[in-house]
Amino acid sequence: MNPLTRFATGALLALGATSATAGTAPPPPSAATQWVASWQASPQPVWDAAFLFPTGIPTALDQQTFRQTARISLGGARLRVRLSNAYGSTPLRIGAVSVGTVPGATPVALSFAGQAGTVIAPGKDVLSDPLAVPTTDGQSVQISVYVPGHTPLQTFHWDGRQTSTLAPGNQTARATLHDGSSTTARLFLTGIEVDAPTPARSVVVIGDSITDGASASLDRDQRWTDHLAMRLAVQRVAVVNAGISGGRLLRDGMGQSALARLQRDVFDQAGVASVIVLIGINDISWPGTAFARDQPPPTLAELQEGYRRLAQRAHARGLRVLGATLTPFAGALPGTPLDDYYQPPKDALRAKLNAWLRSDASPFDQVIDLDAALRDPADPSRLAAAYDSGDHLHPGDAGNRAMAEAVDLAALLPPMQADAVR
Repeated sequence: MNPLTRFATGALLALGATSATAGTAPPPPSAATQWVASWQASPQPVWDAAFLFPTGIPTALDQQTFRQTARISLGGARLRVRLSNAYGSTPLRIGAVSVGTVPGATPVALSFAGQAGTVIAPGKDVLSDPLAVPTTDGQSVQISVYVPGHTPLQTFHWDGRQTSTLAPGNQTARATLHDGSSTTARLFLTGIEVDAPTPARSVVVIGDSITDGASASLDRDQRWTDHLAMRLAVQRVAVVNAGISGGRLLRDGMGQSALARLQRDVFDQAGVASVIVLIGINDISWPGTAFARDQPPPTLAELQEGYRRLAQRAHARGLRVLGATLTPFAGALPGTPLDDYYQPPKDALRAKLNAWLRSDASPFDQVIDLDAALRDPADPSRLAAAYDSGDHLHPGDAGNRAMAEAVDLAALLPPMQADAVR
């Protein structure tokens, strides 16, 4: 789904300082630990200038440092980061990377196979060496990446809901960057793993802009996955966000389709036990808009088959799969070039799909009824005013919190793990 509140706010870039916050401390060290995915930003291909939204990033970097903040879900005794060149057509040369865990302190250098930098082949990613820096649940960390030469930008994450900084030269060792400019896009960094005491596990939420956090307050970690992570951290369960704004189930949108990126964004995540699926509204609503003017809408049968394929692949991996009903969107995006995003026939298809998801024919182990949690009782085709960000499509902070609270934690993990969340 498209983070179209940018039309309403009239701003694609945001200024502001990020803050590092810490949550609950991890349990005492244990003899048994495991690597667990604790944070994620799914990569997207950088689009050209003809697309409806600007990218918010330059076309290339040259001898520059990019610093971004990420709030991990679970903490641990060590961490490692994943950098991506998923959509690059040339090798990506990384000169230096650092991790900052204490505000105002000198960041700590990362290494890759014992070296300060690395080269990432086109279409690949790389995992850093483990770094013995302890972190706590819900802690914000800063990752700084220096590129030493001319570096075309072909892979990014568009809507980070976090202010990042771009600065000249190698400033990875500086506590504060000098002469920087800001963006809310993310570059290079796609994952953070922590070495956590067993039996830690991860839940991956795959979705569109509602999961990506469109309309959540900038720099405040108010996505619905952030609220869910806070609920689960005490149970040693991490939540990683695999949302892509403009994402779709069946077709590529502002990123690859959920079916196409399922392996990378879900199955390849360390320690994953369950997946939550909240995607499909863009499949229904993009056709006929400026995004896909001549594209026919999907049929109910096509959407059902897409969900079945996704669930079957996840079940084959031994994962528990929860589906979520699609939330109301009547009146979406008024006064924007996409004010035809909502149409009554589209909503009728959403209602039929939700009814199927709630039925015994659903391919999911359980359904999270987010439609029921967020809809206006007086007009079920609309978001309740208290949960509406104002664009009638994306929930605001209160709506995101309500979504997280609608998840039955005891039903989230496979049966052998259920006792851990009761």
